[in-house]
Amino acid sequence: MKIFTDSIPFYKMQGCGNDFVVIDNRELKVPESVMADWARAICARAFGVYADGLFFLEESDDRSLDYRWHFYNSDGSRAEMCGNASRCAGKLAHAIGMAPASHVFGTDAGPIKAQVLLDGPDRGRVKVQLTPPLNTETGINIDVDGQPLTVHFADTGVPHAVVFVDDVQGVDIMDLGPKIRYHERFAPAGTNVNFAQVTDKNSILLRTYERGVEAETYACGTGAAATQLLAYRLGLTNDFANLTTSGGEVLTVFLEGGDVYLQGAAELTFQGEFYLAPLGLSL
Repeated sequence: MKIFTDSIPFYKMQGCGNDFVVIDNRELKVPESVMADWARAICARAFGVYADGLFFLEESDDRSLDYRWHFYNSDGSRAEMCGNASRCAGKLAHAIGMAPASHVFGTDAGPIKAQVLLDGPDRGRVKVQLTPPLNTETGINIDVDGQPLTVHFADTGVPHAVVFVDDVQGVDIMDLGPKIRYHERFAPAGTNVNFAQVTDKNSILLRTYERGVEAETYACGTGAAATQLLAYRLGLTNDFANLTTSGGEVLTVFLEGGDVYLQGAAELTFQGEFYLAPLGLSL
């Protein structure tokens, strides 16, 4: 028996510990004008479903795309792209019949190619081709609390600063992360911040402070891509690497020519429905 009449079906997914609420918007048709409010309410801890972000899947007017998404961080900010969420989108769209195993969908950063792997040792994982990286820059010297710090930068759909360290577990990420995220060098949009320890030519330990979540997350796909891209350009890694995230999952980044591919897990953890009235929402 339903307590409230207005309920919305949703899916909960996670990609290497980065978790998302997903809404199939093909028939529901939630307008863009209220999506940010929905993200803040639904992603809220204790009062909502709780997640790092929310995205809507819907049909696209562009015939070159199988569908498109609208992606929002938990604070309601709209993001151009999210690597872990893109794998979740690809896997769910295939599972619910929106798209074949290999397909293309639209994001604010551009079209994303997704492939749900159906056979072999990587069965169930998803490989996505990210948009071409922009504004790549190495050796940026900034001042943090009166101390010099060298960071590197790449936009892999969203902006990422990368700091290579000798001991990634020793970084006080909640202190240093926001100082780089809001640093004037990256104003006005700010940046995500990654702290990386290269352990060999094909292995990196990674921790990420995410803009919009404003905290460390268990994983960040575009951050893994930016980190591997910059490590390769600095001669620290080969053209592919396995990046172990703070959640313990492994993301694999392949650099093939000028293209960047991200491969990793994407899992549907549960599905259900939430009620609009207790969240202060309406259609």
